[in-house]
Amino acid sequence: MTKLDDGHDSRNERRTLVLLATGFGLVGLDRWMIAPLFPHMMKDLGLGYQQLGSLIGILSIAWGVCSIAMGRLSDRIGRHKIMIAAMVMFSLLSSFSGFASGFLSLLLIRAVMGVAEGAFTPASVAAVGEASHPSRRGFNQGLQLSMFALMGLGLAPIIATQLLRVVPSWHWVFAVSAIPGLIVALLIAKLLRDAPQPAPVAMRAAHADPRWGALFGSRNVVLAMLATLCAMAGIFVIGAMVPNYLVDYLHLDTAHMGFVVSAIGFGGCLGEFGLAGLSDFAGRRVTSVIAFVGAAVSLYVFARTGANPWALFIVLFVVSFFALGMLGVLTGPIATEAAPAGLVASAIGITSGAGEIFGGGIAPAIAGFIAQHYGIQFTLQFALCGLIGGAFVSLFLIETAPRALARRSPAVALQ
Repeated sequence: MTKLDDGHDSRNERRTLVLLATGFGLVGLDRWMIAPLFPHMMKDLGLGYQQLGSLIGILSIAWGVCSIAMGRLSDRIGRHKIMIAAMVMFSLLSSFSGFASGFLSLLLIRAVMGVAEGAFTPASVAAVGEASHPSRRGFNQGLQLSMFALMGLGLAPIIATQLLRVVPSWHWVFAVSAIPGLIVALLIAKLLRDAPQPAPVAMRAAHADPRWGALFGSRNVVLAMLATLCAMAGIFVIGAMVPNYLVDYLHLDTAHMGFVVSAIGFGGCLGEFGLAGLSDFAGRRVTSVIAFVGAAVSLYVFARTGANPWALFIVLFVVSFFALGMLGVLTGPIATEAAPAGLVASAIGITSGAGEIFGGGIAPAIAGFIAQHYGIQFTLQFALCGLIGGAFVSLFLIETAPRALARRSPAVALQ
């Protein structure tokens, strides 16, 4: 066993990061494969923009509710069992999406899928944080979360649209999606174990069963919830509506649409570990404000870019770099460092859960209504409002990055 950094187990850190980053990437792949396939599903199932917003929204709401509940359970019983069961469940449910015969059956599948993915999120992010050395916590959690963007919003549009060329229909694209998740679930079961609790048993008993309500006494937890809501209201509306915006409003073909939409994932992937890693040095608060402002400005430019695939790709790459990158900072190191003792997964769960329910769930449903009744181009303005709101909320965050605090006071050491 390789141990560095004053007894820290670096080998376990790397193993945990690789497996759980891959697992979170598959969460993104299974979740977002529906968006680039939806123009084809609309024809077969008789669906519209309002149904697209509902399908994106119901998964987010279920994800959010379960993330809040299972984060608390993960703090009680450990991460391992929850991660394995959740990964098996959402992988199989993604495959079942290909057998849906109508809107209601697809809605039910997506809702239960959100329950499983919501359970996986706080447990896995907390596990990566516990396995990481404090000086690399932001980078590692950001890298894990970046796989959601890379595989779900970057590779999924390319994989889905290219598979449509070689399989009979969109049904088959979903049908094969369970295989990678089941393999990773098996590897997690064999290679990972729950990290030992940092406090001795007697100390945990003295602070027995920390109150879940203590989360609301942490200023950064509350602000992270609000900022995550704003970030998700921006990026998830973009992820849900841009494929149809490109096809129906800018009149790009399916291949060019898949290429442009992949910028969300590639930019988001780079942003999630890049900005989280940057926040280890520059600080969480400064990084948050800059990211929201950058996302808002670039989205404004995107909405005024014509049907030029390369120009659209570049600008959308920048949008997602900042917007999705901000999610990596908020739900990773900010939530982890703001958590009261014994409530790390709970803090991650409530931060991502609140964002999912309102930003990822209700916002796409509202955007679907806007698209259906006023025009899909106006959904970008709705997303812009969310990003501007996030910049304002981020101004009030308290700095918690160990390196940034150490620079302010030499007496502060990395914890």
